[in-house]
Amino acid sequence: MKAALSEKEGLASLVLRLRAEGISDNRLVAAVEQTPRSMFTPPQYMDLAYSPRSIPIECGEYMEGADLSLRLLHNLEIEAGQRVLEVGTGSGFTAAALSRIVERVVTVDRYRTLSQLAAQRFSRLGFSNIVVETGDGQERSPQEGTFDRILVGAAFQEMPRLFAERLVSGGKMIAAIGEADQPQTVVRLTKIGSRFEKEDLFSVRFQPLLKGRAAVL
Repeated sequence: MKAALSEKEGLASLVLRLRAEGISDNRLVAAVEQTPRSMFTPPQYMDLAYSPRSIPIECGEYMEGADLSLRLLHNLEIEAGQRVLEVGTGSGFTAAALSRIVERVVTVDRYRTLSQLAAQRFSRLGFSNIVVETGDGQERSPQEGTFDRILVGAAFQEMPRLFAERLVSGGKMIAAIGEADQPQTVVRLTKIGSRFEKEDLFSVRFQPLLKGRAAVL
């Protein structure tokens, strides 16, 4: 009973913080409520599951703080029936929350360990509309189809124009742009013809997007 109460209190606190920022998307709140972050959080950091703090996970990576994770999803402007590509599976929480709203999620991570652990969590929770892949999210073939939305949990040094061909017309992408040792800007890119229309959203500090599949881990 105590764990359930803690989960509810954490979610309630998160919702209040988001509303203070002007984010009151009931679909997102419901998606998070149905997808407990504690199930994606390492046991030793369970008390931080709904906090704004980033949380260390396997392979030297981090799970984004709850506030940032929901802010990114809010700005992705997802809708029912969409196909979403996530580059950077991490713990798997973001893909799981997305899958509560959209039709299909393809999530890619360069670390086999993270992909396998996320897939195990999805299986345990009964998700059937998430495809988990291990590899380089930048090297997907256009023949694999296009997406309505793309979310990248890492930073590009410059505009990621190669992703334009992977979006449908009018499709949107959320990514961070900037140098690795500097604050980066999260942008929303909307595909107009063969180019992107860019909107600056807010500042973050993300790790740079690395090329290739990890040789170990």
